[in-house]
Amino acid sequence: MRVDGLAIVLRPRSQSEACDLGLALVRAHAGSIWRCYTPVLLAAAVLAMCTVDLGGGWPVLVLFWLKPWLDRSLLFVMSRAVFGEATRWSDLWRARRQVFGGQFLRTLLLRRFSPWRAYTQPIEQLEGQRGAARRKRASLMLNDNRGAAMALQAAFVHAEAVLGYALIALVWWFAPENRSAGVWDWFFHPDAHEAGRLGLDIATASAYMLVVLFLEPFFVAAGFAMYLNRRVVLEAWDIEQEFRRAFT
Repeated sequence: MRVDGLAIVLRPRSQSEACDLGLALVRAHAGSIWRCYTPVLLAAAVLAMCTVDLGGGWPVLVLFWLKPWLDRSLLFVMSRAVFGEATRWSDLWRARRQVFGGQFLRTLLLRRFSPWRAYTQPIEQLEGQRGAARRKRASLMLNDNRGAAMALQAAFVHAEAVLGYALIALVWWFAPENRSAGVWDWFFHPDAHEAGRLGLDIATASAYMLVVLFLEPFFVAAGFAMYLNRRVVLEAWDIEQEFRRAFT
């Protein structure tokens, strides 16, 4: 990584402060992020909705399983954002083989169960590490940071659940006063109502998709910022950045 080209100020931070840096990165480059991420999510959402007739929450499960693959497009945009580069859909499409095709099976199988996915993802996608080199690098990056990486994932899991329930609850809150009891009963006994289980599955899947659309960029950015912060500590990037500024 070209330290001299970074558009962010590097210094050792606590990992919680590094997460704040990641959230600020999303706010600063929101246009690039959602411009590239929204079409990818919509494609995954269409695929997920094709399973709605199977019942049992299949659309939510499919989208949940595809999230590590969706994160690859977000990390691509953010890896350019730290250099101050805007990303258009055409940029993402030109890099589609690297972004969407790289380590496809590993992304959807092994990484789906990783408790620190956002933190270690740059090792595989940006550094291109493989095999023993990847495991050694991940162990070094995770040293003394496993707890912080797991806490990040746990925090966003809870935030995702709260936002999802809140969106579904809006159906009850905005229902006419004389229908609110029926809506509440529909949530728990969908087969006994006109809207039925299919309607409930569609409402639940739609709420989850909106939550993933909004929240996932912040999750990926927080993990990426924690990764950058760890490299600052390990490789003294802050000192190198200051020297380069001093002598240019």
